[in-house]
Amino acid sequence: MNSPVLQLENVTRVFEQAGERLEILQAVNLSIRPGEIVALLGQSGAGKSTLLQIAGLLEPPTSGKVLINGEDCTASKDNKRTRIRRNDIGFVYQFHHLLPEFSALENVMMPNLISGVSKSIAKNNATELLELMGLSHRLTHRPARLSGGEQQRVAIARALANHPSLLLADEPTGNLDEATSDMVFENFVNLLRKQNVGALVATHNRELAARMDRIVQVRDHQLIED
Repeated sequence: MNSPVLQLENVTRVFEQAGERLEILQAVNLSIRPGEIVALLGQSGAGKSTLLQIAGLLEPPTSGKVLINGEDCTASKDNKRTRIRRNDIGFVYQFHHLLPEFSALENVMMPNLISGVSKSIAKNNATELLELMGLSHRLTHRPARLSGGEQQRVAIARALANHPSLLLADEPTGNLDEATSDMVFENFVNLLRKQNVGALVATHNRELAARMDRIVQVRDHQLIED
């Protein structure tokens, strides 16, 4: 059996606010294997975004461990965390955050170019990803000329450009209408399956969550298998 791409071991997150102790997460455990797509549910303010931030090495847990591909990254220095985020983790947010002055193709090429991949290889990789997302006819279009669904598909392709082993998504279809959301989600899942990427996807949409492999829910500061 493949080793987990993400392991959270007894992760706790506590904030000090106005002299009070605010507990967000308590003894959270989670394991995601290659190709496994896990839905993350929970009410607003329950701690879903905090959990994603910790899993993505964007903020440290108060206690516990975060392992990426079996490597304990909990106390890693900033430069190592940055390298792991760049090479091993992809991020998709509710808003696409595309660079407006660049085309769809150039936006998806960017992670490869930053990682030192040649322009020709980056272009080939980006073209293939956008074709898999059904955007072969939109390669040269800038974000302003793309629909909301097209922009989000470009953002998904960009997140997978460096072939990460783990993808973290925060409401990736939250800004889209139902029909567009369904189409984008189908493209999204197909691409994750093709690349054998493990994913943790925060969503409020139970219908989409039911189409993933597992559902976990943040409730009363803990993570519960739904």
